[in-house]
Amino acid sequence: MNKITGLIAATFAAYHEDGSINLDIIPTIVDKMIADGLTGVFICGTNGEGPNLKTEERMAIAEAYVKAAQKRILVLVHVGHSSIAECRKLAAHAEQIGADAISSVAAFYFKPTTVSGLVKCMAKIAAAAPNTPFYYYNIPTLTGVALDMVSFLKLAEDAIPTLAGIKYTASTLHEYQACLNYKNGKFDILFGYDEMLLPALAVGAKGAIGSTYTFAAPIYHQVMKLYQEGKQEQAAQWQLHSVNMVRCLVKYPPIPAQRAIMQIKGLELGDCRLPLEPLSADDTLAFKAELTEIGFFELVNQNPNRYDKKQFSQNENKSM
Repeated sequence: MNKITGLIAATFAAYHEDGSINLDIIPTIVDKMIADGLTGVFICGTNGEGPNLKTEERMAIAEAYVKAAQKRILVLVHVGHSSIAECRKLAAHAEQIGADAISSVAAFYFKPTTVSGLVKCMAKIAAAAPNTPFYYYNIPTLTGVALDMVSFLKLAEDAIPTLAGIKYTASTLHEYQACLNYKNGKFDILFGYDEMLLPALAVGAKGAIGSTYTFAAPIYHQVMKLYQEGKQEQAAQWQLHSVNMVRCLVKYPPIPAQRAIMQIKGLELGDCRLPLEPLSADDTLAFKAELTEIGFFELVNQNPNRYDKKQFSQNENKSM
């Protein structure tokens, strides 16, 4: 698989009123992501509540996404689990159904404490899907595993034949840049902090994965388009719209708050699973009022000219 350019939406889990997973809504979600000009979807990750789902549920969700996508959009399946054996089941299944790539976080209960230990874990998982590109999902704020990612690439490039790169969800831009430039850009390092997309572009990012791309893609498409055109001040203004939205969002539990935005925009995903809890009716109203005050809904309901992913990639390659 070639390096990914553009935006990958980390989609949310959907449930029926009885708490069972809602597979019926997945084609609607996929069609919306395609209409919004996204490059792909990242499923069963943090926002998809992967750790809250049973293995069989995650398999069913993956099957539904691959079937709905029909290769119109990339499907990246998160297979991380606290059990390596379960990771391998999910990885093998993802390859069997034709997922475009797989990704895994580090084990988050018994944690790897060394880079070599992390590489051993990821190699074991990736080996279960020997024909599918693998991305390590680096998200130290949630896993508690904060190891040097350049060192990871150095050890993993030989140990993991299918290593495509890293889903880099950390704010350490200096390390992100070092990973991007490892061996002249050998690996695909996808950036994962939506509110820092513009600075990531400035150090060489071409692809990104994030939850807010699910409902706010027009904002980020403008950031990328304006950056591509060399209009730095205007790009910064559009990035500020993202920052302002995130500043409202983090006043509440982030995943329930984002699910509330999806509901406000007309996509009912049901209540999240414990230990996550949905926003109260009062909090939802207050949150909606804050977003309205900053003009968020006006921004995302328009559909500005999207950046040219092909041209963006060409321009970036010339600058490297």
